[in-house]
Amino acid sequence: MHVEVTERAAKQAAAQVGADGVLQLVYDSEGCGCAVSGVPQLWIISSEDADLELLKAADAPVPILYEQRHEVFFEEELKLDYIPEKLSFRLNSKQQIYNNSMSLIDKRK
Repeated sequence: MHVEVTERAAKQAAAQVGADGVLQLVYDSEGCGCAVSGVPQLWIISSEDADLELLKAADAPVPILYEQRHEVFFEEELKLDYIPEKLSFRLNSKQQIYNNSMSLIDKRK
């Protein structure tokens, strides 16, 4: 899986994540009823907490990592953009929009 990060998304993400964090793309099914009903989310995690088993979907300026088990919920090529009017991120592919109003959720301790 690969995530293309637009320039404005990269700039906004870098400002929110800072030097000690990375992004993790997750398919969060907590409280959704079952494992296939979930919401794509971007979490900010500490660089120190980044598990060695996480796979990399994007590099600079802010790495985006994901768990292999979540790969089934996403297409191979994704795009992350920032929408300034909504103060949120959008994750989409050529075929669909995964989340049109995504905030970065800080999961650092």
